[in-house]
Amino acid sequence: MTESLRIIPLGGLGEIGKNMTLFEYGRDILIVDAGLMFPANDMLGVDLVLPDWSYLRDKAERIAGIVITHGHEDHIGALPYLIRDLNLNTPIFGTRMVQGLVEGKLKEAELYKQCAQITVDEGETFPVGPFDLEFIAVTHSIPDGVAVAIRTPVGMVLHTGDFKFDYTPVQGMGPDFGRLAELGREGVMVLLADSTGAERPGWTPTEATVSSAFDVIFREAQGRIIVSTFASLLSRIQLILDMAHRHKRKVALAGYSMHQYVKVARKLGYLEVPRGVLVELDKTEGTPHDKLVIITTGAQGQPEAALARIATGKHRDLEIVPGDTVVLSSHPIPGNEQVVSAMINRLIRRGADVIYPPLANVHVSGHASQEEMKLLLSLTKPEYFIPVHGELRHLTAHARLARAMGIPEEYILVVENGTVLEFDEAGALIGERLPGGYVFVAGTSVGDVGPAVLREREALASSGVVVVSFKWNYALREMVGAPEIASRGFVYEREAGDLMSGALERLVTALRETNRVGKRGLDEAAREALGRYFYERVGRRPTIVTAIVES
Repeated sequence: MTESLRIIPLGGLGEIGKNMTLFEYGRDILIVDAGLMFPANDMLGVDLVLPDWSYLRDKAERIAGIVITHGHEDHIGALPYLIRDLNLNTPIFGTRMVQGLVEGKLKEAELYKQCAQITVDEGETFPVGPFDLEFIAVTHSIPDGVAVAIRTPVGMVLHTGDFKFDYTPVQGMGPDFGRLAELGREGVMVLLADSTGAERPGWTPTEATVSSAFDVIFREAQGRIIVSTFASLLSRIQLILDMAHRHKRKVALAGYSMHQYVKVARKLGYLEVPRGVLVELDKTEGTPHDKLVIITTGAQGQPEAALARIATGKHRDLEIVPGDTVVLSSHPIPGNEQVVSAMINRLIRRGADVIYPPLANVHVSGHASQEEMKLLLSLTKPEYFIPVHGELRHLTAHARLARAMGIPEEYILVVENGTVLEFDEAGALIGERLPGGYVFVAGTSVGDVGPAVLREREALASSGVVVVSFKWNYALREMVGAPEIASRGFVYEREAGDLMSGALERLVTALRETNRVGKRGLDEAAREALGRYFYERVGRRPTIVTAIVES
């Protein structure tokens, strides 16, 4: 009897980012992608978010291989953390661009050569344990993106990675429609397909359509042009370099990831920089503003990225001056619209002319729209369909398309992270739910910050903190001397003297009347009394911290 195939998504379902999926057959596990996610606005003090791979902690020796579909951070960014945490030495499969980026990450993390890096080409096949892998060309917003067909003893699974169907790609050969159709004729048991653009009707425009909008901007701009885009969007960077060369402008790069991606892309031949165009940012001081272009990171408003620091006046080398034209060559990631809008307003306030979609056609998505999704379903004809890579609304919209294409409701599996899906000769079963939440990276610590800490930080940010200290004689059960009180983020103390004096009076009364004993009892009595007092007076409950000194 054939064993079951278990498909376990650990990231990317119900969210945008941290894509990671496990394929388990017998004792062997194959990982497809290991990405990270940038923190949401309410994840205070968090730098990065990783998938929860605690399920793998006692199974590291069973991991047969890791497949990376393309080089975006939401597909490769967690790889160093995964390798270090599980002490992996499993092979990593990826195309040339992927391996160039992975090599840089592993060197930086001092993990280089711990795992063998196996470079694959479109159309190649590799056996990995009980899995036979085949890599199929697709288009995305970074070169060398692939889908992966995973042949198992139970049947074939096709994972698209991120994709769109661009008939006239700026880089690469374009999607392999013929091979996708052949796989459909061979028989695709399960299709896992990118859902990010599932709410968008029609077809995603080709990258080539952006060129004319940039040509107008370069002809009309009177000062510096500052273009913010994804560091991995190499076709866009190539377009800007070529446009700058045509309009006799120099180009400087800002942002660590921008430098890293451009360095790797040039080394591997994915970027052709016109002679004399690229200059160092710190050597542009004497360059006339109408002869300068700056390509920067931060189009999504990330506070640590270059453009956000420029917008707030905190960038070490760049400051907005009247006459600057700032181009946001991206669409906000779902859920990020408010942050991007605030950054645009700051840039305008500093005197920049800001251009962004829909004011001009300066960006096209790297993800399929509805008609491309329908074409994929028509070509591959899957028995089962699992929408992946998107918030729940995107997964549901993609499922709706699959139903319209004739896939029965019971063969469409809309699930979220941690759900175990089992496939065998009898069909499919939705099984147990494993941990599939967030692991937070804050500074150098991984996993030390959890939901409870974030709730505390949110409370502090919302209502502030009040610290009260006093001496207590436990033998006499009375306060010694006068208590002291201080607040941060709650009220402005210089203008709240009466409020704080009243708080001290309420505290003294409460402790005099309480029958609670011990440090814990006094702490509870003090916090309860002050909490009621502040709510009565100002309608807010700050976080109250007591410091009790034994006298």
